Amino acid sequence: LAQSLLALFASSLAISLVFAIIPLCHNVVVLAVVMAVAGLAMGCIDTISNMQLVKIYQKDSAIFLQALHFFVGFGALLSPLIADPFLSDTNCILSNSTANASSNLPHIRKSLLPHHPGNLSHYDLPMKGMVVTRVSYAFWIMALINLPVPIAVFFLLYKERMVPCFNGSSHPLLSADELALETRPGDKDELSTAAQRPHAAAGHEDLFSCCQSKNFQGASFTYFAVHITGTLVLFMTDGIVGEYSGFVYSYAVEEPLAVVHKVAGYLPSLFWGFITLGRLISIPVSYRMKPATMVFINVVGVLVTFLLLLIFSSSVVFLFVGTASLGLFLSSTFPSMLAYTEDILQYKGCATTVLVTGAGIGEMVLQLLVGSIIHDRGSYSFLVCGMIFGCLAFTFYALLVFFHRMYPQPSPGKRAPAPSPALGWEREQHEP
Repeated sequence: LAQSLLALFASSLAISLVFAIIPLCHNVVVLAVVMAVAGLAMGCIDTISNMQLVKIYQKDSAIFLQALHFFVGFGALLSPLIADPFLSDTNCILSNSTANASSNLPHIRKSLLPHHPGNLSHYDLPMKGMVVTRVSYAFWIMALINLPVPIAVFFLLYKERMVPCFNGSSHPLLSADELALETRPGDKDELSTAAQRPHAAAGHEDLFSCCQSKNFQGASFTYFAVHITGTLVLFMTDGIVGEYSGFVYSYAVEEPLAVVHKVAGYLPSLFWGFITLGRLISIPVSYRMKPATMVFINVVGVLVTFLLLLIFSSSVVFLFVGTASLGLFLSSTFPSMLAYTEDILQYKGCATTVLVTGAGIGEMVLQLLVGSIIHDRGSYSFLVCGMIFGCLAFTFYALLVFFHRMYPQPSPGKRAPAPSPALGWEREQHEP
């Protein structure tokens, strides 16, 4: 836990520093390096936060994962609203030709669509002159907004006596096992007994212990199959999130829909807004519904939505309705899949690392793939690709359920794997 919190502290602090530095980058190579550092930091935060919630809260982790990903969606929805007042409707550099260039901006935006990659040569944009953009303020505001996060993580390190120089008189916060058992009063006797065990008795696991080869010795075929199929489901669903939010604007402004640019700009915001709403709804729902059921509803909903979008491809109204529906169904897929897979594999945390990595790769690869297909085949292929990815996600989910049924379950009296050392106790697994 100490290693994870230190990594979260360093990564969240790096993000604030990166956002503060971005406006000062006047060289594209320097900017690329800075953005790469930001990507590494965000990847660390994504992986570690999901893994630790699973290891600490185990069977209660579904609710906490839904809450975590609600705030991911909320941040994605909020940050463009913060940046919007600082974006310029005209060119950011003043010169004698600025007025002429500004009048051409709508035509330039249309020419930037994938079907017209080479039509910009006859637009003369000023590259030298007085810079008038205020977009730097948006980056600095985001850096300040993020700064309380590393401060909070450091405070948690301090309260848990994990900072070498400040481990004297501070008292630990309410332990994670007590938080997890707040909703289960019947287990409090078990907690009171377990709380008397020494904190160090559970040993000290390494952050990357799940990657050691000794953990795979004697593992069955279904053990690896569950990891692979679960990863492929998230590869497809997170890839759909990336490609839909990235290309729905381009699809809308092209024929046959030909939506006005300003109206089409609302589509990505609508998509992320309903992802955020869906994750908020999923927090109480996940308390009542099994993660496997939620994932099933999600993948079927995505498949049906893309089918209807293909059928009503000439309707602007249904494009907005379908975008909202797709956001709702995709919203809880990621946290529900993490909870479901870890439930199969007894909450060791390793599956979370594999699934988060696979989801990130899918979000990157499918955007590149869909972009090149739209360029060659036209805007309608955008929906066709989504339909294919939805079918594949459903297929991989069916395989995951099949391998789940084949996976050997622990005997009723068998002890569940020991949780994170932060708990300081071992939970007995009670089965009917």
